[in-house]
Amino acid sequence: MAILRLAVCVGGVYSMFLLWAIAQERLSVPFASADGSRSEKFRSALIMSTFQSAFSVVSSFIYILVRRKPGESLSAALGLEPTHAKSKAVAPYKPQQNGHVNGNENGRAVTQPSPLESAALRRALLWRYFQCALFITAAAPFGFAALAHISYPAMVLGKSCKLVPVMLMNVLLYRRRFARHKYVVVALVTAGITMFMGFGAQGGKPSSKAHGGAGADASGSNIIGVAYLLINLAIDGATNSTQDEIFDRYSVTGQQMMLWINVMSTLVTSVLALLPLPYIPVLHPSDGWSSELANVLAFVRTHPGVISPLAQFALTGALGQLFIFETLQHFGSLTLVTITLTRKLFTMILSVVVYNHKLTHGQWTGAAVVFAGISVEAWVKRKDVHAKRVMQEKEKAEIKTL
Repeated sequence: MAILRLAVCVGGVYSMFLLWAIAQERLSVPFASADGSRSEKFRSALIMSTFQSAFSVVSSFIYILVRRKPGESLSAALGLEPTHAKSKAVAPYKPQQNGHVNGNENGRAVTQPSPLESAALRRALLWRYFQCALFITAAAPFGFAALAHISYPAMVLGKSCKLVPVMLMNVLLYRRRFARHKYVVVALVTAGITMFMGFGAQGGKPSSKAHGGAGADASGSNIIGVAYLLINLAIDGATNSTQDEIFDRYSVTGQQMMLWINVMSTLVTSVLALLPLPYIPVLHPSDGWSSELANVLAFVRTHPGVISPLAQFALTGALGQLFIFETLQHFGSLTLVTITLTRKLFTMILSVVVYNHKLTHGQWTGAAVVFAGISVEAWVKRKDVHAKRVMQEKEKAEIKTL
């Protein structure tokens, strides 16, 4: 049963995110108009984010209802009755059995937070979710804009390096420290990315045909793309470090976090899509003082071919997140890291095959250095997990001898 579940999780992550990657890259290139007279690019990362977050709300809500424990209230299942994760004074919800009160592992009675304390915890938690939603909303347009200047394999490789901004933001925002090997990983990843971009002046640049360029200088375009990607990664780092802070402070599940962050992301992006905003480079690339939603509806009417990849992008992204949380829940972070690492490698290869990107030998070497660095992280995690299991087995053996 465990092997079957693992196979389903691996297949789900691979299939959903490979299809998601194909849809995302397709959305970055021009679409022919209905009459075939012209081709234009779909520029609304805001609407893409709205669609994906809305699909994610529905999928995560259904998942939570299906996984809901017997006797658990709906508000508790949705994570609206939070407790401090590391507090010994309170404990997460546990259904009462045989008339016993809620307790900790030692069987002692545990006092649940008062209604006033619960309300304060809820407000603080929802505020953290809102912060994540703002970060995600701000990051998405920069990632999408980068594709106009760098190839999709370069984007995938750059997104594989989230450890760098996550570590940086954790140090700057929350004063956390990290093991020495993580700095080695960061050095390898940074060197690999530098090699990939440095050797990509010819083979890795986006073609003018594929990306709607007008003969702009390749190196200048690459610099702009890398700048957008770095901004995207920096904001992603703030998102991930805030999520880490939520898990450290509150007893919530990944699915609950997925639900509420996407609820707030949908609200934020929907409001922004309806407002008549001025032209803002990257963030609001539509005509000045116009509604993003109105412009997108007009684009869809004249370019109906955008509907299919947009729906594919939203649906596969939402389902892919569920497979990720399912993998994390049943097989742990080590298995998830391995699956994610190999998935990104296959995404690069698939992009090269489907969209005929040309990579130089230096770029392939840079990619290998990046994945070698990430593999070091996975190897250390495996070693730590094995050590913990050995210690747990020793503790169990000592208890039995007593």
